[in-house]
Amino acid sequence: MNNDNQLKNRFQELSHRAYEKGMPLFSSFLSLDEQSIFHSMKIENALLFGGDEGCERLVVGFEADINDFPIDCILIEPVNMRFADELTHRDFLGSVLALGIKRETLGDIFVSNSRCVLFCLSSVSDFIITELSRVKRTSVKCSLCNGLPENMRASLQESEIIVSSIRLDALVSSVYKLSRGNSELLFKQQKVFVNGRSIEKPSYTPKRGDIISVRGFGRFIFEEEMRTTKKGRSVALVKIFK
Repeated sequence: MNNDNQLKNRFQELSHRAYEKGMPLFSSFLSLDEQSIFHSMKIENALLFGGDEGCERLVVGFEADINDFPIDCILIEPVNMRFADELTHRDFLGSVLALGIKRETLGDIFVSNSRCVLFCLSSVSDFIITELSRVKRTSVKCSLCNGLPENMRASLQESEIIVSSIRLDALVSSVYKLSRGNSELLFKQQKVFVNGRSIEKPSYTPKRGDIISVRGFGRFIFEEEMRTTKKGRSVALVKIFK
């Protein structure tokens, strides 16, 4: 609770200073839990962005627009792909943190074929590019890039699911093939988020385009209720991040 209050005080301080000075100010990258705390405060002069529309870890900008955000995008790739290990998200994150970089300065990491795109605060990008030379046993090179390449974006799989009603617990149960009891437990454990807000009510009804994140399972987008079956059940269209 003390950490929550400290974070709230930090948000309030940044919001006030940005307004008083008439200049943009920014938080570090926020986890889903931290984003939920921010949303609970209902601060109006703020915008969240993580470097790309598909990012989960986000920075809050106060009195800011998208182009103001101090976020860099780094491409990390093997010097020689022929001799590269099969590198994972964990490998890249662990190697960057081993440099002494704090997790809150790092955003999302996208990995494909032992190559990685990392979003980070601009304050640490030069250090990472200069100092990171190896991931596991693989020699790597780092460079700034202009954004997330299309071939590294998370793919979305459309799926029609049949649920008793358009309740969040029913959607979560169906998407991740969970029992009702296990789904309800995720809500009690505060592991379900909608657009970065923690949702504790299983009966919550999502809106079109809402991004549902379930810690330990993944994310999906609720698109719409398409129709009702003859037995009165709902057919919902979702897009699941793969």
